[in-house]
Amino acid sequence: MTEVELVATALATGAASGLTDTSRGVVHDLHAVLREAVRRRLSGGDADVGRGYGVRVLNAHETDPDVWRTRLLQVLASGPEMDEEILRAARAVLRADRRAGHVIVDVVGS
Repeated sequence: MTEVELVATALATGAASGLTDTSRGVVHDLHAVLREAVRRRLSGGDADVGRGYGVRVLNAHETDPDVWRTRLLQVLASGPEMDEEILRAARAVLRADRRAGHVIVDVVGS
């Protein structure tokens, strides 16, 4: 799994997490940290139109990850390399989700 795929999978996992118990709440909280780090990366602190598009894709992905996954992957891949903060946050979301009893399967190319 590439770094971009890792981040997109963690964003989708966090967006799908319910708040039915404490462990799911942890996933939700970690997802919020990841989402904010990705938002900062995509906004880049200026009014660049392309970056505004990236934030819009991130917001749309939150509501329908299946439909927006491909565009999110493109947006994440077109920017600078993932920084360590984002990668740590993505891994934390996936670890917490796994501990909550979910298994993540990523099938590339199918």
